[in-house]
Amino acid sequence: MSDIIRLLPDHVANQIAAGEVVQRPASVVKELLENSVDAGARQIILVLKDAGRTLIQVTDDGQGMGPGDARSCFERHATSKIRQADDLQHIRTKGFRGEALASIAAIAQVELKTRLAGDELGTRVLIEGSRVQAQETVACPVGTSLLVRSLFYNVPARRQFLKGDPVELKHVMEEFQRVALAHPAIGFRLLHNEQEVFHLEPGNERQRIVHIFGRKQDERLVPVEESTEFLHVEGFITKPEFAKRSRGEQYFFVNRRYIRSPYLEHAVRRAYEELIQRDNYPGWFLFLELDPAWIDINIHPTKTEIKFRDERAVYAIIHAAVRRALGRHNLTPSLDFEPEPALLQGAVATRAAPVEPPIGSGRWRPQDLPSRPSSAGWQQLFDLGENPVVQHDEKLPGRAPVAPEMPARDPREWNNNRPVFQLPGHYILAQVKSGFVVVDSQRAMERITYEHAMRSLEKGSGASQAQLFPVTMEFNGPDHALLLALLPELHALGFRLEPLSGRSVAVNGMPAECGADDPADLLGQLLEQVHNERGSLKAERHATLARGMARSTAAHAAKTMDAAAMHDLIDRLFACEMPYFTPGGKPVLITYGLNELNERFER
Repeated sequence: MSDIIRLLPDHVANQIAAGEVVQRPASVVKELLENSVDAGARQIILVLKDAGRTLIQVTDDGQGMGPGDARSCFERHATSKIRQADDLQHIRTKGFRGEALASIAAIAQVELKTRLAGDELGTRVLIEGSRVQAQETVACPVGTSLLVRSLFYNVPARRQFLKGDPVELKHVMEEFQRVALAHPAIGFRLLHNEQEVFHLEPGNERQRIVHIFGRKQDERLVPVEESTEFLHVEGFITKPEFAKRSRGEQYFFVNRRYIRSPYLEHAVRRAYEELIQRDNYPGWFLFLELDPAWIDINIHPTKTEIKFRDERAVYAIIHAAVRRALGRHNLTPSLDFEPEPALLQGAVATRAAPVEPPIGSGRWRPQDLPSRPSSAGWQQLFDLGENPVVQHDEKLPGRAPVAPEMPARDPREWNNNRPVFQLPGHYILAQVKSGFVVVDSQRAMERITYEHAMRSLEKGSGASQAQLFPVTMEFNGPDHALLLALLPELHALGFRLEPLSGRSVAVNGMPAECGADDPADLLGQLLEQVHNERGSLKAERHATLARGMARSTAAHAAKTMDAAAMHDLIDRLFACEMPYFTPGGKPVLITYGLNELNERFER
């Protein structure tokens, strides 16, 4: 029997490889632009016709190539970026696989013109379907110009699957913007059907973002910068009020290479979770720099996927950097009160304090971030006269500690000078210096309970109220297994649970803030929420449990409150780290100024 296995011809193998590397005109644009960047270009011009299906031309002023390299660059696995396998641990260039030009030449008509700086003449190479049609000496400027005509001319099935020009142009512009954002020091131009679409001058990262996305983007940007021995993060995030209903401008760059990472995206979004609604999306432009030995980019031919050696540490650092940026620039809505000078000094000292690096230190945690200045001086908001200062009970959750030198006063004396009213429903109205504030009492309780629960989970212990008559509950298999895994966290929240035989559990105590809540309903809600939002990190489980506790407690909050209860709720709310929003990003309070009232009354 004769052999049936055959070695495929090079042009056939190249067409097969092109199926992974070249999927549409945008794929060609990405590869050619990155080659120009690797060549040290300072100016790059991209010219398109019919969204790239008819013509793609990339011209740069990089180092160029000699006659030998101009021919061999179209061979498979021909590259100048690496020499041996160990070089894969130190890659900083965009390309290294040696597949892009060979794949492009296999499914298009390609013309290359290139010249080295020291040569008088350059080289022209013409290739169609992996076959060299001509190579000659020509006069051309220093650098490289590569034309790709009639993409997929010899693969009609793939050409038929291309979308219309508007869709393909959109994908091309996305790739162009990613490369341009990653390299703001390089000038870029994009022309489509002889019309200039972009003309980007060299500049810094912020200028490049504004030039691409418009001047309005400038006021939306908040700088981010965080450095450790392991990772340096810099760039910009957008202010919470500019979050969008759809995914907007979200860019991660690792060593100036654009990547996609749902895991890192979650780190950024979790930093916003108390500032925007859960179905909204913030924008970010984050640049990560780290030793190439700590990453693996040889995952896929497109090189947009990446693996980190310590993915959890990268997650924690990014989350911390974004949280710190949001806090440093006071992006939460501010009320019209002036903190006491001692508070301002404390805030400055907090910002100036060095942060321990996450690598090599077991004490550092993503939660260990400087929060906004302590709100112990929030009472200035209600400065309607000379009001004595109320002394808080440190044992109550969410209360701010009292300085030793502050004299103790009867809370009723101070409360009587602060008029508050309850409107129908859950709303509390209180006068402030420049108007009045309306507080949603149910959402305020949700915020208070959430932060109290998070603190209990961090400490590993929480107040519990013993059940006069313990309740025995029966769980199904998955819920029982999950409950046993969550026993430490549930104990920290104040649940006193005793596993019995089978899948039964005795509830001997409940969290103090739950009051008369039904244990079965509360535990069922918590387990369901953890099932639906199960995360891989302890911090995610903590946030999920705390949100469940907060929602359950707020749902059973009293609708009718007396003046003392309203004052107490406001006190505890403004002792929170983030009193303005619920954990889901919904507003807790709204302020109305006298100017707004004057306008309504046409004064």
